[in-house]
Amino acid sequence: MASTFDSTLTSLGINATTTAKANAAKTTSSQSLGASDFLKLMTAQLNNQDPFAPTDNTQMVAQLAQISSTSGIAEMGTTLKAIQDKLGATTAGDALGYVGRTVLTEGSTAYARAAGGLAGAVELDKDATGVTVSIRDANGQTLNTLSLGAQKAGTATYDWDGKDASGASAGSGPFTVSVGAADGGEAVTARNLVWAPVAAVSMPATGSPMLTLPGIGQVATSAVRQVG
Repeated sequence: MASTFDSTLTSLGINATTTAKANAAKTTSSQSLGASDFLKLMTAQLNNQDPFAPTDNTQMVAQLAQISSTSGIAEMGTTLKAIQDKLGATTAGDALGYVGRTVLTEGSTAYARAAGGLAGAVELDKDATGVTVSIRDANGQTLNTLSLGAQKAGTATYDWDGKDASGASAGSGPFTVSVGAADGGEAVTARNLVWAPVAAVSMPATGSPMLTLPGIGQVATSAVRQVG
């Protein structure tokens, strides 16, 4: 079983031996007593015990079991943390899988679909009695305003048919989208989410992979709400 577990860790890129050594080094460098310190104290105690009143074997066995259990728990915690970090990270292969896909993320610039119009969503921090979406052209002129009515906290979707207030086609964009929300007379924090194609992926030396989105710029993979 131990061999299978070690193989699983290796497939995740986690070296169990290295993890154990790192944990041992951390224990040694700390101010608390580690397993080696306990063994030194126990040896000194045995060497200096009173031959007429030797150390209680039961207590010694209990102490050995306790230090062994503590050491094992510390090592397990370090290994589980390494597994969590590995599973939670986005690998290069995962990031490259975004290229050619469309993602839903926070932004204000959107382009029309091939069939015209665009879809998006409004992210609300709390319930709102009224939510609106305003769409403007490249010159800042308002093309249309959508009323989503009352919405619960969370994500409310919208779909614009690509026509201005007079019913004429608004073209392919780019469009600037802004949202507003209120609960009675109190403003509600709202964020606009747009769909955008992933043009490229960059892999910085440190930190998360970054996606390049037309009109929006670079966003971290952690900022993606949905993949289409």
